[in-house]
This record gives sequence, structure tokens and C-alpha cells, in this order.
Amino acid sequence: MKCVELSEEAQQACCYSECRYWINYEKDLNCTIVCVKKNGAMTLQETSKRIGLSYVRIKQIQDKAMKKINKEIIKNS
Repeated sequence: MKCVELSEEAQQACCYSECRYWINYEKDLNCTIVCVKKNGAMTLQETSKRIGLSYVRIKQIQDKAMKKINKEIIKNS
């Protein structure tokens, strides 16, 4: 996470848009890791504003992720 440390130290938004943690939200230095550190858990509404997707789409993504997690839990039980 070298880029996170560099961005936090310099207090400048990350410009490495190929990073899997990059978001187009300069208030959080364009980094989801910084975003979570600063804000903690967020609502789906807050997430949708940061990512630029609708609330409904974020909910769909969450539901799909939860389904996968539950499937893995059952599989490993």
C-alpha cells in the first residue's frame, strides 16, 4: 500500500487510476482505503455518491457479494 502512504503523507490525491483502490473522489485522496480510514462504515447512499453509481446499483452489487459470501460460508462449514 505504498501509494496510500504517499498520498496521506503528501495530502495529495492519488493519480494512479489503475490501482484497484482508486476512486474519483478527491476529498478522500482518490483512495477507498483512505476513505474508510477517514469515514468508517458508510451508507449505501454515501457510497453511491462517491463512486458515481445509483443507490440501486450499489444495492445490487452488495446483494451479489453477500450471496457469494454466504455460499462460501456454507461450502466451508
